[in-house]
Amino acid sequence: MVPPVQVSPLIKLGRYSALVLGMAYGAKRYSYLKPRAEEERRVAAEEKKRLDELKRIERERAEAQDDSIFK
Repeated sequence: MVPPVQVSPLIKLGRYSALVLGMAYGAKRYSYLKPRAEEERRVAAEEKKRLDELKRIERERAEAQDDSIFK
């Protein structure tokens, strides 16, 4: 096996700097996107409630028509 190579301190500094900057960017981006995603989930939940209510009403109407005396 080949012995490990000494990595330049400048390269180490550059790699760790990129790591830290990437983590900072990710945290900032996450804090930017999180409220938007929560709002989208809230709107989707409201839309689902509305659609479920419409389906329920439609199902009740269909059942009422089936019980009609004009079969």
